[in-house]
Amino acid sequence: MEQLYNNLDAIYDEIVDIRRHLHRHPELSFKEEKTAAYIADFHRQLGHKVRTNIGGNGVLAYLKGKKPGPTVALRADFDALPIQEQTDVPFKSVNDGVMHACGHDGHTATLLGLAKVLNGMEDELEGTIVFVHQHAEELPPGGAAAMIEDGCLDGVDVIFGTHLQAQMPLGEIGYRVGPLQAAPDRFDIKIQGQGGHGAYPNDTKDSIVIGGQLINNLQQIVSRRVDPLDQAVVSICNFVAQNPYNVIADTAEMTGTVRTFKEETRDFIEKEIERVVQGTCQVSDADYEYTYTRGYPTLVNHREETEFVAELAKDVPGVEVVKETPQVMGGEDYSYYLQHVKGTFFFTGAKHPERDNPYPHHHPKFDIDERALLHAAKVLGKATLQYMKDHAVKSVNQVG
Repeated sequence: MEQLYNNLDAIYDEIVDIRRHLHRHPELSFKEEKTAAYIADFHRQLGHKVRTNIGGNGVLAYLKGKKPGPTVALRADFDALPIQEQTDVPFKSVNDGVMHACGHDGHTATLLGLAKVLNGMEDELEGTIVFVHQHAEELPPGGAAAMIEDGCLDGVDVIFGTHLQAQMPLGEIGYRVGPLQAAPDRFDIKIQGQGGHGAYPNDTKDSIVIGGQLINNLQQIVSRRVDPLDQAVVSICNFVAQNPYNVIADTAEMTGTVRTFKEETRDFIEKEIERVVQGTCQVSDADYEYTYTRGYPTLVNHREETEFVAELAKDVPGVEVVKETPQVMGGEDYSYYLQHVKGTFFFTGAKHPERDNPYPHHHPKFDIDERALLHAAKVLGKATLQYMKDHAVKSVNQVG
């Protein structure tokens, strides 16, 4: 482990340079061709076997140790967001309207730096490492499911991954057994009223008034229909009914999100939204269209692997606090991997050192403390080496 830590420390500046290069050249979900090529070239220069275009723009790289053992997968995502960056950093995005505002540049830099260090330890490795570089985490249907279908988990015994957290203090690792992140769904509603002159509302079916009533009614689903001990969110995030000042809108459209942990709650809310929409529109004699689109499943960490990482993280240099983290309503398609193989997903504190109240993820001024990249790499690296040591004799899988 000391060799791992020392070698990561030695290339810290290179890891930061990688992160800044990726931050400067972000690409949107499903459009990450140049980023994927950059990742593939990096691994090829290390001599790794590389597969590209996995489930789309995904990249797989394999490092086979000289000794037999289990196959460990490490995952990092690399897509960016449709956000206009407002930071003043020298490595600010050069792609208009596109920004790494969630830390995926840091995830990729962490994994590439770790790959370089582990490559130098090939003779001691007891098994195989699969570096899973995933595209399109931010935009459903995401890249994970397609990469799995394309074989990214073939022969894999366990998978580890982390997410940098801008609101979590540097030096902190957050873990949780069981459900960690919610299932993120989307719904679209179109209210078909009857437009007309603003001076004669009696001749219309006002889609804006109906929409306003609907927004209020939908808020009662969580507050009055879902068990208070069950976590759920129903949010209207977009409402469009644009017309001249004196014209009552013929139609109104709204889009929102539902977040749940339990599948039965998810099913209930999907049906309940339509029941509320139908009733609200019926009162005003209006028609409607309703579409509910399911996103990623709930991210559920496996107990043994989660407790394994939580325990070993306590002795990693730079890690000061290891604590159970609360559940979060944000979604993650890492959840698909955990439906197929055992593993865990943990948070790495990356709070910016100059801000008491850091900008949240998906904000145009989002930034991180880059020292967190080293903490993430060391925890992932230690988990890999320790798992290989603990399971070297038991494993029969080895790919690559």
